[in-house]
Parts: sequence; structure tokens; C-alpha cells
Amino acid sequence: MLQAKKASVPEIEYRLARPEESDAISELLLESFGLFEAEYTPGAFKYTTPDTEEVRGRFDEGPIWVAMDQGSMIGTVSGMAETDRFYVRSMAVRPDAQRLGLGQRMLEILEAFARDKDFKRIYLYTTHVLPGAKRLYEKNGFYVLRETAPEEWHDMGGLEMEKILN
Repeated sequence: MLQAKKASVPEIEYRLARPEESDAISELLLESFGLFEAEYTPGAFKYTTPDTEEVRGRFDEGPIWVAMDQGSMIGTVSGMAETDRFYVRSMAVRPDAQRLGLGQRMLEILEAFARDKDFKRIYLYTTHVLPGAKRLYEKNGFYVLRETAPEEWHDMGGLEMEKILN
């Protein structure tokens, strides 16, 4: 469905999610990261693909956005304010909607929100399992702040990346 519509990406609606969409967000995360499950440790995969109740609880921690295509959820990203930085987490695009620029647009929306709230830096964690994610973040001005040790996050090493907002 989405492959034939590549030229109509502007029809995609980006908006704040609602708590009653927690189940759909959880399903989207599972579908998006499920392709890589074998490369994750069990604890890391469970954290990356939270269940409905965990997603519902995240609405109290910060905004969650979704990308919708004709009523179907095809992307999501959430954020959380910290003392001096804004944390980007749980960004996912449904596999059949990848390469349409949704990740790019969702990062732009999240960054605009962080700027509006006067944050000077945004950051995220990613794994070596997702090299495409690292490329997207670098393209958007993120740099590797440090390598994370496996014992820091469910026995999986990765990267902490940051972007300075001017």
C-alpha cells in the first residue's frame, strides 16, 4: 500500500498521540523492532517493545507523537524532559513505511518541541543492531557522545548520541 504512495508522503498526518492509542503504539514498536529480535538480548528487546500498560505510563513522562496514513499508525516517537536535555526514545516506523522520510519528519517535530521548551541539547541511545538509525541521527546533526557498555543496558552495548540545539 505505502510503496505505491511514495509521492504522496505529505498526506501523512503527524500529531500528538492519545493514551487510548497505547495498544497501537505498543504493536507498532513490536512490529518495527521484531525484525531485529534475534540480535537483542531478551531484556533489551522487552524494554524496546513495551507492552500497552508501559506505553500508557509513558504519557505521564512526556509527549508521544504518531504518524498516521489514512487512519493507520505507521510511525511513533516519544520524548522525555530531563534537567538539562530532552531525551528521544522509542522512535519506530512500520517496516512497510520505511524510507518515506517519516523518521526524518518525526525527529524534526521532536526537535521543534524541545527548542520551544528551551532545551539546548537533545539526546538518545541506539544500538549497533540498527546502523540505519545511527546514519539518520548523524544526518540530523547528532554525534556520538560515548559508547555505552553492555552492563549499562540489558547486556547490550550501544551508543549515546547528542545534538546541540542552536
